[in-house]
Amino acid sequence: MAASVLFRGAGDLVSGSIRRAHLAHLRVACTELAEPLCVRRLVSYSEAVYEGRITVEGVTAVRVEPDGLDGAWSRGEVPVVVDPGLSILDQRPFDVLVDGTMAKRNLGTRIDHASRVIALGPGFAAGRDCHAVVETLAGHDLGRVIYEGSAAADTGVPGPPEAYLGPPSACCSGASPWDAILLRAPCDGTFRGRAAIGDLVEEGRVLGDVDGEPIRAGVRGVVRGLIRDGRAVTRGLKIGDVDPTCEPRRATTISEKSNAIAGGVLEAILTLSREASTGR
Repeated sequence: MAASVLFRGAGDLVSGSIRRAHLAHLRVACTELAEPLCVRRLVSYSEAVYEGRITVEGVTAVRVEPDGLDGAWSRGEVPVVVDPGLSILDQRPFDVLVDGTMAKRNLGTRIDHASRVIALGPGFAAGRDCHAVVETLAGHDLGRVIYEGSAAADTGVPGPPEAYLGPPSACCSGASPWDAILLRAPCDGTFRGRAAIGDLVEEGRVLGDVDGEPIRAGVRGVVRGLIRDGRAVTRGLKIGDVDPTCEPRRATTISEKSNAIAGGVLEAILTLSREASTGR
């Protein structure tokens, strides 16, 4: 029987790993929050929590109760369970646990939660919290598997957008290219959208507002991500982004970064599984 893999979190950066593991014929399941906050919603399996199901690049995820995993697997689907505390592990074991919460800190994942535990990004140390860590910082080591030690520390500064969004020259002037690309809440309040993911927008267009405070596109491009309408937000929270390459498919396909991470996750699963089978 294929190995079972539980992903803690199903946002856009880990969805590439979820899809890759499913296509590798592993039995994949995911846990999520009751109200996950995701920007790149069209490529995030977490959207199954709200919509019931979502298909990303040919792989479908469905929201189920904990007893619905086997049914989803029999239909060739990825089950998503609302279970932020991982209580499902008390009901059934998994061969592999992948922490994909991308919280930049450990929210309670333990190395004994499964025989192989893998974590994404900062906040984890291989050998203490998990058996392997996958680097998530954009750059030379993106997707690299770390079997001893930790990923790069969280600096609070996003990696270079040109690594997967296009050259800086595509963006308007500002303190950094991210100033034009990212959309952040201007204040605390409730977000109301005035655009849809996939829209081609001009610089300055109002894409939404928070309690009447407008949020404008800082560059001409395609709306690659936007949080769900009606969400409560806090000042400075990332609520969307605009892709300056103007390629519509970037809003509906898994990103280069997510795919690079997916390669590392699959490597870690296979390497740790081989070591377990040989008793190393």
